[in-house]
Amino acid sequence: MNTEFFIANRIAKDNSGGSKFTKPIIRISIGGIALGLAVMIITTAVVTGFQNEIRNKVIGFGTHIVVTSYDNNESDEVIPINKKQNFITALKQTEGINHLQVFARKAGIIKANNEIYGVIVKGVGADFNWNFFNQSIVEGSAFTVNDTAKTNSIIISQHIASQLKLKLNDTIPIFFLQNNQQRIRKFNIIGIYKTGMGQQFDEIFVLADIAHIQKLNGWGKDSVAGFELLINDFENIDALTNEVNAITGFEFNATNIKSKNAQVFAWLEAQDINAIIIIALMIIVACVNMTTALLILILERTNMIGIIKSLGMTDWSVRKIFLYNATILIGKGIIWGNIIGLLFCFIQEKTKWLKLDPESYFLNDVPINFNINYWLLLNAGTILICLLVLIIPSFIVTKISPVKAIRFN
Repeated sequence: MNTEFFIANRIAKDNSGGSKFTKPIIRISIGGIALGLAVMIITTAVVTGFQNEIRNKVIGFGTHIVVTSYDNNESDEVIPINKKQNFITALKQTEGINHLQVFARKAGIIKANNEIYGVIVKGVGADFNWNFFNQSIVEGSAFTVNDTAKTNSIIISQHIASQLKLKLNDTIPIFFLQNNQQRIRKFNIIGIYKTGMGQQFDEIFVLADIAHIQKLNGWGKDSVAGFELLINDFENIDALTNEVNAITGFEFNATNIKSKNAQVFAWLEAQDINAIIIIALMIIVACVNMTTALLILILERTNMIGIIKSLGMTDWSVRKIFLYNATILIGKGIIWGNIIGLLFCFIQEKTKWLKLDPESYFLNDVPINFNINYWLLLNAGTILICLLVLIIPSFIVTKISPVKAIRFN
């Protein structure tokens, strides 16, 4: 039998090991650990959920990696490239790349209801991946692109529709400038999307058949502005960008979404610092609470310490009793902390009751992303750090003299 654990367990069962004065302290310590762990679980779930949602929106609209002619600048009036490049097969066979699609862009002006609005028309082809937009379309649906005949369908954002008082199935003219001449195309609104990323996407972009951009620019059917690549693992984006540059050669330039939206991704990375600060504060609070509880337990059981030491128990064995007792208390706090934290995450995920201002945060509600690895690390880390911190105050046991302790009242 483990004598130290047996005694610790009896102390824990004895109304949390103490008198009317000790009980509230023990309960506060357990509550501190529970609250701290709950806050840490909620923090990691919310921060990672927020990062994933924003990152997925940025990537969903702009893809991971874009390949264009090396001579192109940041203008939408680009030098076209032939979509039948020798490196296409190599890119599709590259490990980590799961999709390749063509694109083209052209600036235009929408005129509707006596209002004008400048936009970027993004031309997409038959190979366009609609997964992101199928989730972002709030009215209507996506259009189908084929190589035989171009479609006049267009998808605009809810923001643009609101600004110009447009609705589904309306026909709108878009004016383009080509070779100093004004050209007009009429489109039918088949879908309205909303990403919540106002200045980045919703206030700027509309989607149309790439054939319109090709004809307006005087390009052939095989001419495009570039290629967009989707990858499997975002963490590998920088390495894959370098690999794509090596495959395509010096005539082409591959850039990734991180470099094109550096401010957004820097902002997302800054959220990690906030999460680390909150977790550190919660762990400090938990450690202080448990240190206080352990010291009070030791003082409360001074007589008992003297008796068992006089019976021959070593200082380390006595320390183990209180460390075991502290572990039991920490365990109770861990259980309650998990119940509170996981319950909050579950309710928020199902009901979306906590809302956000989409103008500031790009999201309508607080996102939740439960990662079991983070959850296990938080639980294990809290237990380990608290126990390591408690080793130091447990040294007080070694200073207690059996004779004085037995007489202690």
